[in-house]
Amino acid sequence: MGEKAGKPNRDQSSEVPNLDLNQLKVFSPLGRGAKGVVFHVRIDGSSDDLALKVVLKSSIKRRKEKQSNGFEQNRVSFEQQVLREFDHPLLPRLKGVLETERIVGYAIDYCPGRDLNSLRKQQVEKMFSDDIIRFYGAELILALEYLHKKGIVYRDLKPENVLIQENGHLMLVDFDLSTKLVPRSPKTRPSYELEKKPSSTGKKTQLHKLYPFCNSGISPEDSVKSGRTENGSSSNSDTSDSDSVVGKSNSFVGTEEYVAPEIIKGNGHDFAVDLWSLGVVLYEMLYGTTPFRGSNRKETFYRILTKSPDLVGETTPLRDLIRRLLEKDPNQRISLEEIRSHDFFKGVDWEMIVRLPRPPFIPGWPDVEEGMEGIKANDVESFVHGIFSKEEIPKNYNIDNNNNNKTCEENDKNNNISKIHKESINKGMWVEGLDQPLISDNFLVF
Repeated sequence: MGEKAGKPNRDQSSEVPNLDLNQLKVFSPLGRGAKGVVFHVRIDGSSDDLALKVVLKSSIKRRKEKQSNGFEQNRVSFEQQVLREFDHPLLPRLKGVLETERIVGYAIDYCPGRDLNSLRKQQVEKMFSDDIIRFYGAELILALEYLHKKGIVYRDLKPENVLIQENGHLMLVDFDLSTKLVPRSPKTRPSYELEKKPSSTGKKTQLHKLYPFCNSGISPEDSVKSGRTENGSSSNSDTSDSDSVVGKSNSFVGTEEYVAPEIIKGNGHDFAVDLWSLGVVLYEMLYGTTPFRGSNRKETFYRILTKSPDLVGETTPLRDLIRRLLEKDPNQRISLEEIRSHDFFKGVDWEMIVRLPRPPFIPGWPDVEEGMEGIKANDVESFVHGIFSKEEIPKNYNIDNNNNNKTCEENDKNNNISKIHKESINKGMWVEGLDQPLISDNFLVF
């Protein structure tokens, strides 16, 4: 499949269609999580590729978290609700919902470029340059600004949840650990909204630090997910506590290597937890590893609470920004508004970022053919049930459990990832002039 045209303008008023398994062509599973499987699908008669997340009804935890607005919802319905609200180029659209006696599912935009972690691992030194970090960091900031303005605390920012769209721009996914608080009011300026900005031209001189590569040639379920093992795997663990006072949450949520100190302490947290996680993500893009990882969860949490990040190298604007994001006191942590004016982003035209036609990495598309052998739509239920039935409801790990995780290589075997998808994952193209050589790998996550 050739390069696709840009997405049309979004119509929030359009109804989300109900999907039927019989109307779907299922090409391959893309990966699995703790409670579901994601498939690459297409609706009969349509040329749009979608990612369909399917969850067994029996595995949906009925434990609920009381939202600040008074509603109680399980994680699946909450995620569908927030997806319906999104109207931003760096966030997914809800393209359809599906329900049978055994499963529930929902479709969003398909991203052929996989995730930011797998892209980083394809680099020879498994690290990004400052210019690449600046671009992807700026897009993450725009996405977080939009979410926070809508009162959504993301709470699970990590590279595996940052996908690469067909046009090379990022897409933030997986909102089942998110929650809603009172919307945050910007200190200095409103959050970015694409639909309110006119198309800009002739601004090359204002791009400054983005210019070198853009013109040369990318739940309310209370749980704490364990960080990746040495082989890259992850698993779930959860404890719970409902949101208490307005504007704060006491939920114990996140992924352990990215979780903020205030979540571990359990004294309540707000939007600032996303900025801590952003600091961890930027650190990982720069150094190829997370800053506080220990040999087990207890040690990792101890390091998060007591250790300063090891910012090896000369003092640079990027390292200073990471240091200010990884401030343990959330009241002293740099804000989104302050990040915009930080030296690392000096000269960046924030309104132009999502319009750049040549991000640093343009993913290839899988060679999907209409006659290829895929998964029969009616077998999707059995496929998902076959993965999770032996696990019953996917077991959660308690807070003291250490490293009892499957490796990603083992998960790949269990997922039965199709050959056609594996052969397509390395077809991406770095923009000419970027010193970002790729190495081949079969790392797949979801």
